[in-house]
Amino acid sequence: MLFRPLETMMAMRYIRARRAEGFISVIAWFSLTGITLGVATLIIVMSVMNGFRAELVGRILGLNGHFAVYSETNEGVASFDALSVKLSEVPTIIAVTPQVEGQTMVTHEGRNQGAVVRGVRWSDLAARKPLWESLSDDGVRRFREEGGVLIGKTMAFRLGVKVGDTLTLLSSKGRTTAFGSVPLRQKFKIAGLFDVGMHEYDANFLFMNLSSAQSFYGLDDKVTGLEVYSSDPHAVQQMREALMAQLPNGHRLYDWQGRNSSFLNALAVERNVMFLILTLIILVAAFNIISSMIMLVRSKNADIAVLRAMGASRAAIMRIFFMTGASIGFIGTLMGTILGVVFCWQIDAIKEFIEGLSGAELFSAEIYYLSRLPAQIEAQEVVVVIAMALGLSFLASIYPAWRASRIAPAEVLRYE
Repeated sequence: MLFRPLETMMAMRYIRARRAEGFISVIAWFSLTGITLGVATLIIVMSVMNGFRAELVGRILGLNGHFAVYSETNEGVASFDALSVKLSEVPTIIAVTPQVEGQTMVTHEGRNQGAVVRGVRWSDLAARKPLWESLSDDGVRRFREEGGVLIGKTMAFRLGVKVGDTLTLLSSKGRTTAFGSVPLRQKFKIAGLFDVGMHEYDANFLFMNLSSAQSFYGLDDKVTGLEVYSSDPHAVQQMREALMAQLPNGHRLYDWQGRNSSFLNALAVERNVMFLILTLIILVAAFNIISSMIMLVRSKNADIAVLRAMGASRAAIMRIFFMTGASIGFIGTLMGTILGVVFCWQIDAIKEFIEGLSGAELFSAEIYYLSRLPAQIEAQEVVVVIAMALGLSFLASIYPAWRASRIAPAEVLRYE
Protein backbone atom coordinates (compact mmCIF):
# COMPACT_ATOMS: atom_id res chain seq x y z
CA MET A 1 0.00 0.00 0.00
CA LEU A 2 1.16 3.53 -0.79
CA PHE A 3 0.03 4.88 2.60
CA ARG A 4 0.12 2.66 5.67
CA PRO A 5 -2.67 2.78 8.32
CA LEU A 6 -0.36 4.42 10.88
CA GLU A 7 0.64 7.13 8.44
CA THR A 8 -2.98 7.77 7.54
CA MET A 9 -3.95 8.00 11.21
CA MET A 10 -1.15 10.48 11.96
CA ALA A 11 -2.05 12.62 8.94
CA MET A 12 -5.70 12.77 9.98
CA ARG A 13 -4.69 13.79 13.52
CA TYR A 14 -2.57 16.64 12.18
CA ILE A 15 -5.43 17.88 9.97
CA ARG A 16 -7.74 18.25 12.98
CA ALA A 17 -7.26 21.48 14.92
CA ARG A 18 -5.58 21.55 18.30
CA ARG A 19 -5.52 24.47 20.68
CA ALA A 20 -1.76 24.86 20.36
CA GLU A 21 -1.97 24.98 16.55
CA GLY A 22 -5.06 27.17 16.30
CA PHE A 23 -3.41 29.75 14.04
CA ILE A 24 -2.05 27.02 11.78
CA SER A 25 -5.52 25.56 11.53
CA VAL A 26 -6.92 28.95 10.50
CA ILE A 27 -4.43 29.16 7.63
CA ALA A 28 -5.32 25.61 6.59
CA TRP A 29 -9.01 26.53 6.57
CA PHE A 30 -8.25 29.55 4.39
CA SER A 31 -6.38 27.24 2.01
CA LEU A 32 -9.33 24.85 1.92
CA THR A 33 -11.76 27.72 1.29
CA GLY A 34 -9.53 29.19 -1.40
CA ILE A 35 -9.31 25.93 -3.33
CA THR A 36 -13.07 25.35 -2.94
CA LEU A 37 -13.94 28.80 -4.26
CA GLY A 38 -11.30 28.63 -6.99
CA VAL A 39 -12.53 25.30 -8.35
CA ALA A 40 -16.19 26.31 -8.08
CA THR A 41 -15.58 29.67 -9.76
CA LEU A 42 -13.64 28.08 -12.60
CA ILE A 43 -16.38 25.51 -13.25
CA ILE A 44 -19.14 28.13 -13.07
CA VAL A 45 -17.44 30.71 -15.29
CA MET A 46 -16.30 28.19 -17.91
CA SER A 47 -19.75 26.57 -17.97
CA VAL A 48 -21.49 29.92 -18.39
CA MET A 49 -19.11 30.89 -21.20
CA ASN A 50 -19.67 27.52 -22.87
CA GLY A 51 -23.42 27.96 -22.60
CA PHE A 52 -23.19 31.55 -23.78
CA ARG A 53 -21.23 30.53 -26.88
CA ALA A 54 -23.43 27.52 -27.60
CA GLU A 55 -26.64 29.57 -27.29
CA LEU A 56 -25.37 32.39 -29.48
CA VAL A 57 -23.89 30.13 -32.13
CA GLY A 58 -27.02 27.96 -32.13
CA ARG A 59 -29.31 30.94 -32.61
CA ILE A 60 -27.04 32.55 -35.20
CA LEU A 61 -26.96 29.32 -37.18
CA GLY A 62 -30.68 28.87 -36.72
CA LEU A 63 -31.53 32.29 -38.15
CA ASN A 64 -28.77 32.51 -40.75
CA GLY A 65 -27.50 30.04 -43.29
CA HIS A 66 -24.33 28.09 -42.66
CA PHE A 67 -23.14 29.44 -46.01
CA ALA A 68 -24.18 32.50 -47.98
CA VAL A 69 -23.93 33.06 -51.74
CA TYR A 70 -23.73 36.60 -53.14
CA SER A 71 -23.09 38.17 -56.52
CA GLU A 72 -19.68 39.75 -57.04
CA THR A 73 -21.27 42.75 -58.76
CA ASN A 74 -23.65 43.55 -55.85
CA GLU A 75 -26.49 43.70 -58.38
CA GLY A 76 -28.25 40.63 -56.99
CA VAL A 77 -28.32 36.95 -57.84
CA ALA A 78 -30.27 36.11 -60.99
CA SER A 79 -31.77 32.70 -61.84
CA PHE A 80 -31.68 31.95 -58.13
CA ASP A 81 -34.16 29.06 -58.28
CA ALA A 82 -31.99 27.09 -60.73
CA LEU A 83 -28.90 27.83 -58.63
CA SER A 84 -30.75 26.71 -55.48
CA VAL A 85 -31.58 23.36 -57.05
CA LYS A 86 -27.98 22.93 -58.16
CA LEU A 87 -26.58 23.64 -54.68
CA SER A 88 -29.19 21.38 -53.05
CA GLU A 89 -27.66 18.40 -54.86
CA VAL A 90 -24.47 18.73 -52.77
CA PRO A 91 -24.38 16.05 -50.02
CA THR A 92 -25.37 17.20 -46.47
CA ILE A 93 -27.12 20.32 -47.84
CA ILE A 94 -30.63 20.28 -46.40
CA ALA A 95 -31.99 23.63 -47.64
CA VAL A 96 -31.12 26.53 -49.93
CA THR A 97 -33.34 29.59 -49.50
CA PRO A 98 -33.30 32.78 -51.61
CA GLN A 99 -33.34 35.96 -49.57
CA VAL A 100 -33.64 39.72 -50.05
CA GLU A 101 -31.92 41.69 -47.32
CA GLY A 102 -31.91 45.45 -46.86
CA GLN A 103 -32.22 48.25 -44.36
CA THR A 104 -35.33 50.30 -43.71
CA MET A 105 -36.86 52.86 -41.41
CA VAL A 106 -39.98 51.62 -39.61
CA THR A 107 -42.51 54.21 -38.44
CA HIS A 108 -45.80 54.03 -36.57
CA GLU A 109 -47.70 57.00 -35.14
CA GLY A 110 -44.62 59.15 -34.72
CA ARG A 111 -42.33 56.37 -33.45
CA ASN A 112 -39.36 55.54 -35.67
CA GLN A 113 -36.80 52.76 -35.64
CA GLY A 114 -34.20 51.40 -38.03
CA ALA A 115 -34.57 47.75 -38.97
CA VAL A 116 -33.13 45.00 -41.15
CA VAL A 117 -35.59 43.57 -43.65
CA ARG A 118 -35.36 39.99 -44.81
CA GLY A 119 -37.57 38.91 -47.65
CA VAL A 120 -38.23 35.16 -47.70
CA ARG A 121 -40.82 32.72 -48.95
CA TRP A 122 -43.20 31.50 -46.28
CA SER A 123 -42.16 27.89 -46.97
CA ASP A 124 -38.53 28.83 -46.21
CA LEU A 125 -39.37 30.02 -42.70
CA ALA A 126 -39.12 26.42 -41.47
CA ALA A 127 -35.39 26.40 -42.31
CA ARG A 128 -34.94 29.06 -39.60
CA LYS A 129 -35.88 26.81 -36.72
CA PRO A 130 -35.87 29.35 -33.83
CA LEU A 131 -38.03 31.70 -35.89
CA TRP A 132 -40.44 28.98 -37.04
CA GLU A 133 -40.92 27.60 -33.53
CA SER A 134 -41.72 31.03 -32.10
CA LEU A 135 -44.45 31.80 -34.68
CA SER A 136 -48.11 30.93 -34.19
CA ASP A 137 -50.10 29.08 -36.84
CA ASP A 138 -52.21 32.18 -37.42
CA GLY A 139 -49.10 34.27 -37.90
CA VAL A 140 -47.74 31.90 -40.54
CA ARG A 141 -51.15 31.80 -42.27
CA ARG A 142 -51.43 35.59 -42.40
CA PHE A 143 -47.85 35.87 -43.66
CA ARG A 144 -48.61 33.37 -46.42
CA GLU A 145 -52.07 34.58 -47.48
CA GLU A 146 -52.17 38.28 -46.66
CA GLY A 147 -48.55 39.22 -47.33
CA GLY A 148 -47.98 40.88 -43.98
CA VAL A 149 -44.69 41.26 -42.09
CA LEU A 150 -43.26 39.49 -39.07
CA ILE A 151 -41.52 41.54 -36.39
CA GLY A 152 -39.91 40.72 -33.07
CA LYS A 153 -41.75 41.26 -29.81
CA THR A 154 -39.10 43.72 -28.65
CA MET A 155 -39.60 45.85 -31.77
CA ALA A 156 -43.36 45.65 -31.30
CA PHE A 157 -42.99 46.88 -27.72
CA ARG A 158 -40.78 49.79 -28.77
CA LEU A 159 -43.19 50.87 -31.52
CA GLY A 160 -46.28 50.20 -29.45
CA VAL A 161 -47.89 47.92 -32.03
CA LYS A 162 -49.66 44.58 -32.08
CA VAL A 163 -50.74 42.00 -34.64
CA GLY A 164 -53.03 43.61 -37.22
CA ASP A 165 -51.55 47.12 -36.92
CA THR A 166 -49.98 48.82 -39.92
CA LEU A 167 -46.34 49.87 -40.22
CA THR A 168 -44.84 52.32 -42.72
CA LEU A 169 -41.51 51.29 -44.19
CA LEU A 170 -39.06 53.63 -45.95
CA SER A 171 -36.78 51.95 -48.45
CA SER A 172 -33.09 52.85 -48.43
CA LYS A 173 -33.24 52.77 -52.24
CA GLY A 174 -35.42 55.66 -53.37
CA ARG A 175 -37.07 56.38 -56.70
CA THR A 176 -35.81 59.13 -58.99
CA THR A 177 -38.10 62.13 -59.57
CA ALA A 178 -37.77 65.63 -60.99
CA PHE A 179 -36.89 66.80 -57.51
CA GLY A 180 -34.21 64.16 -56.94
CA SER A 181 -34.24 60.80 -55.22
CA VAL A 182 -37.25 60.24 -52.96
CA PRO A 183 -37.37 57.33 -50.49
CA LEU A 184 -40.00 54.75 -51.29
CA ARG A 185 -42.71 54.52 -48.65
CA GLN A 186 -44.94 51.49 -48.34
CA LYS A 187 -47.39 50.27 -45.70
CA PHE A 188 -47.48 46.70 -44.38
CA LYS A 189 -49.79 45.00 -41.92
CA ILE A 190 -48.24 43.04 -39.04
CA ALA A 191 -48.98 39.35 -39.62
CA GLY A 192 -47.31 37.99 -36.51
CA LEU A 193 -44.76 38.44 -33.76
CA PHE A 194 -41.72 36.27 -33.04
CA ASP A 195 -39.49 35.83 -30.02
CA VAL A 196 -36.31 33.89 -30.83
CA GLY A 197 -34.68 34.65 -27.46
CA MET A 198 -31.89 36.74 -29.01
CA HIS A 199 -32.36 40.43 -28.33
CA GLU A 200 -30.60 41.67 -31.47
CA TYR A 201 -33.02 39.80 -33.74
CA ASP A 202 -36.14 40.42 -31.66
CA ALA A 203 -35.46 44.17 -31.66
CA ASN A 204 -34.09 44.87 -35.14
CA PHE A 205 -35.23 42.28 -37.70
CA LEU A 206 -38.35 42.25 -39.85
CA PHE A 207 -39.42 39.48 -42.24
CA MET A 208 -41.63 40.00 -45.29
CA ASN A 209 -42.67 38.00 -48.32
CA LEU A 210 -39.94 37.53 -50.92
CA SER A 211 -41.91 39.08 -53.79
CA SER A 212 -42.84 42.10 -51.66
CA ALA A 213 -39.19 42.61 -50.69
CA GLN A 214 -38.10 42.37 -54.36
CA SER A 215 -40.60 45.05 -55.30
CA PHE A 216 -39.75 47.20 -52.27
CA TYR A 217 -36.02 47.25 -53.07
CA GLY A 218 -36.41 47.29 -56.86
CA LEU A 219 -34.71 43.94 -57.51
CA ASP A 220 -37.31 42.66 -60.00
CA ASP A 221 -36.46 38.98 -60.55
CA LYS A 222 -33.28 38.94 -58.43
CA VAL A 223 -32.40 38.35 -54.79
CA THR A 224 -29.53 39.71 -52.73
CA GLY A 225 -28.26 36.22 -51.86
CA LEU A 226 -28.87 32.59 -51.06
CA GLU A 227 -28.76 31.08 -47.58
CA VAL A 228 -27.42 27.52 -47.56
CA TYR A 229 -28.15 25.17 -44.63
CA SER A 230 -26.10 22.04 -43.93
CA SER A 231 -26.68 19.05 -41.67
CA ASP A 232 -23.04 19.32 -40.52
CA PRO A 233 -22.27 23.03 -40.07
CA HIS A 234 -18.88 22.38 -38.45
CA ALA A 235 -17.44 20.67 -41.55
CA VAL A 236 -16.82 24.07 -43.08
CA GLN A 237 -13.79 23.36 -45.24
CA GLN A 238 -15.17 20.22 -46.90
CA MET A 239 -18.52 21.87 -47.60
CA ARG A 240 -16.86 25.01 -48.98
CA GLU A 241 -14.95 22.98 -51.56
CA ALA A 242 -18.07 21.07 -52.62
CA LEU A 243 -20.19 24.23 -52.94
CA MET A 244 -17.50 26.18 -54.80
CA ALA A 245 -17.40 23.41 -57.39
CA GLN A 246 -21.12 23.99 -58.07
CA LEU A 247 -21.06 27.80 -58.13
CA PRO A 248 -20.85 29.54 -61.52
CA ASN A 249 -18.44 32.42 -62.06
CA GLY A 250 -19.39 35.79 -60.65
CA HIS A 251 -20.51 34.53 -57.24
CA ARG A 252 -18.95 34.69 -53.78
CA LEU A 253 -19.31 32.16 -50.98
CA TYR A 254 -19.09 32.95 -47.25
CA ASP A 255 -19.25 30.46 -44.38
CA TRP A 256 -20.69 31.13 -40.94
CA GLN A 257 -17.32 31.07 -39.23
CA GLY A 258 -15.91 33.69 -41.56
CA ARG A 259 -19.00 35.89 -41.27
CA ASN A 260 -18.77 35.80 -37.45
CA SER A 261 -14.98 35.46 -37.10
CA SER A 262 -14.45 38.58 -34.97
CA PHE A 263 -17.25 37.54 -32.62
CA LEU A 264 -16.01 33.94 -32.27
CA ASN A 265 -12.39 35.05 -31.79
CA ALA A 266 -13.44 37.50 -29.08
CA LEU A 267 -15.29 34.72 -27.24
CA ALA A 268 -12.27 32.39 -27.48
CA VAL A 269 -9.82 35.04 -26.21
CA GLU A 270 -12.12 36.02 -23.35
CA ARG A 271 -12.57 32.40 -22.37
CA ASN A 272 -8.84 31.68 -22.27
CA VAL A 273 -8.04 34.86 -20.33
CA MET A 274 -10.73 34.14 -17.76
CA PHE A 275 -9.37 30.62 -17.30
CA LEU A 276 -5.86 31.96 -16.61
CA ILE A 277 -7.07 34.67 -14.24
CA LEU A 278 -9.27 32.36 -12.21
CA THR A 279 -6.51 29.76 -12.02
CA LEU A 280 -4.60 32.27 -9.88
CA ILE A 281 -7.18 31.77 -7.11
CA ILE A 282 -6.22 28.10 -6.88
CA LEU A 283 -2.53 29.01 -7.11
CA VAL A 284 -2.81 31.41 -4.16
CA ALA A 285 -4.60 28.71 -2.15
CA ALA A 286 -1.76 26.30 -3.00
CA PHE A 287 0.76 28.77 -1.58
CA ASN A 288 -1.37 28.95 1.56
CA ILE A 289 -1.04 25.17 1.83
CA ILE A 290 2.74 25.51 1.68
CA SER A 291 2.82 28.15 4.44
CA SER A 292 0.42 26.29 6.72
CA MET A 293 2.26 23.00 6.25
CA ILE A 294 5.66 24.55 6.96
CA MET A 295 4.29 26.04 10.17
CA LEU A 296 2.75 22.68 11.07
CA VAL A 297 6.07 20.93 10.51
CA ARG A 298 7.86 23.44 12.74
CA SER A 299 5.32 22.89 15.52
CA LYS A 300 5.63 19.09 15.21
CA ASN A 301 9.44 18.86 15.38
CA ALA A 302 9.30 16.92 18.64
CA ASP A 303 6.70 14.48 17.32
CA ILE A 304 8.75 13.89 14.19
CA ALA A 305 11.89 13.30 16.23
CA VAL A 306 10.10 10.75 18.45
CA LEU A 307 8.69 8.94 15.41
CA ARG A 308 12.14 8.82 13.83
CA ALA A 309 13.67 7.55 17.10
CA MET A 310 11.04 4.80 17.23
CA GLY A 311 12.05 3.62 13.77
CA ALA A 312 9.92 5.60 11.34
CA SER A 313 11.75 6.12 8.06
CA ARG A 314 12.17 9.43 6.30
CA ALA A 315 9.83 8.20 3.58
CA ALA A 316 7.14 7.48 6.19
CA ILE A 317 7.46 10.98 7.67
CA MET A 318 7.27 12.47 4.19
CA ARG A 319 4.17 10.47 3.39
CA ILE A 320 2.45 11.60 6.61
CA PHE A 321 2.88 15.29 5.92
CA PHE A 322 2.30 14.91 2.20
CA MET A 323 -1.04 13.27 2.98
CA THR A 324 -1.86 16.08 5.41
CA GLY A 325 -1.38 18.78 2.78
CA ALA A 326 -2.86 16.76 -0.07
CA SER A 327 -5.98 16.08 1.98
CA ILE A 328 -6.66 19.83 2.18
CA GLY A 329 -6.41 20.06 -1.60
CA PHE A 330 -8.52 16.95 -2.16
CA ILE A 331 -11.33 18.02 0.17
CA GLY A 332 -11.30 21.56 -1.24
CA THR A 333 -11.41 20.28 -4.83
CA LEU A 334 -14.28 17.90 -4.03
CA MET A 335 -16.31 20.61 -2.29
CA GLY A 336 -15.57 23.10 -5.08
CA THR A 337 -16.65 20.66 -7.77
CA ILE A 338 -19.94 19.91 -6.01
CA LEU A 339 -20.57 23.63 -5.39
CA GLY A 340 -19.79 24.56 -8.99
CA VAL A 341 -21.98 21.86 -10.53
CA VAL A 342 -24.93 22.63 -8.22
CA PHE A 343 -24.57 26.35 -8.92
CA CYS A 344 -24.65 25.76 -12.69
CA TRP A 345 -27.62 23.45 -12.31
CA GLN A 346 -29.65 26.11 -10.45
CA ILE A 347 -28.08 29.20 -12.01
CA ASP A 348 -31.33 30.77 -13.21
CA ALA A 349 -33.00 30.32 -9.82
CA ILE A 350 -29.94 31.81 -8.08
CA LYS A 351 -29.91 34.74 -10.51
CA GLU A 352 -33.58 35.49 -9.88
CA PHE A 353 -33.04 35.23 -6.11
CA ILE A 354 -30.13 37.70 -6.19
CA GLU A 355 -32.06 40.07 -8.45
CA GLY A 356 -34.98 39.91 -6.04
CA LEU A 357 -32.74 40.81 -3.10
CA SER A 358 -30.73 43.54 -4.83
CA GLY A 359 -33.44 44.93 -7.07
CA ALA A 360 -30.91 45.17 -9.93
CA GLU A 361 -30.85 43.32 -13.24
CA LEU A 362 -27.77 41.09 -13.35
CA PHE A 363 -28.14 39.81 -16.91
CA SER A 364 -29.44 42.41 -19.34
CA ALA A 365 -30.66 41.05 -22.67
CA GLU A 366 -29.70 44.33 -24.39
CA ILE A 367 -26.06 43.75 -23.44
CA TYR A 368 -25.70 39.97 -23.62
CA TYR A 369 -28.13 39.37 -26.54
CA LEU A 370 -29.83 36.45 -24.75
CA SER A 371 -32.98 36.43 -22.66
CA ARG A 372 -31.70 33.85 -20.14
CA LEU A 373 -28.42 32.97 -18.46
CA PRO A 374 -27.10 29.75 -20.03
CA ALA A 375 -24.71 27.27 -18.42
CA GLN A 376 -23.35 24.21 -20.19
CA ILE A 377 -21.08 21.91 -18.17
CA GLU A 378 -18.51 20.03 -20.23
CA ALA A 379 -17.14 16.94 -18.49
CA GLN A 380 -13.74 17.34 -20.12
CA GLU A 381 -13.28 20.84 -18.72
CA VAL A 382 -14.40 19.77 -15.25
CA VAL A 383 -11.81 16.97 -15.33
CA VAL A 384 -9.12 19.48 -16.36
CA VAL A 385 -10.05 21.82 -13.50
CA ILE A 386 -10.04 18.97 -10.98
CA ALA A 387 -6.71 17.65 -12.24
CA MET A 388 -5.15 21.11 -12.11
CA ALA A 389 -6.40 21.80 -8.57
CA LEU A 390 -5.23 18.40 -7.30
CA GLY A 391 -1.90 18.77 -9.10
CA LEU A 392 -1.20 22.19 -7.55
CA SER A 393 -2.26 20.93 -4.11
CA PHE A 394 -0.02 17.87 -4.34
CA LEU A 395 2.93 19.93 -5.57
CA ALA A 396 2.40 22.40 -2.73
CA SER A 397 2.56 19.52 -0.22
CA ILE A 398 5.84 18.07 -1.44
CA TYR A 399 8.28 20.68 -0.11
CA PRO A 400 6.88 20.85 3.48
CA ALA A 401 6.79 17.04 3.59
CA TRP A 402 10.40 16.87 2.38
CA ARG A 403 11.43 19.40 5.06
CA ALA A 404 9.76 17.23 7.70
CA SER A 405 11.64 14.15 6.52
CA ARG A 406 15.00 15.95 6.80
CA ILE A 407 14.63 16.77 10.53
CA ALA A 408 17.38 15.13 12.57
CA PRO A 409 16.00 13.44 15.74
CA ALA A 410 19.20 14.00 17.76
CA GLU A 411 19.19 17.75 17.14
CA VAL A 412 15.58 18.09 18.27
CA LEU A 413 15.62 15.72 21.27
CA ARG A 414 18.83 17.23 22.66
CA TYR A 415 16.83 20.20 23.98
CA GLU A 416 13.72 18.29 25.05
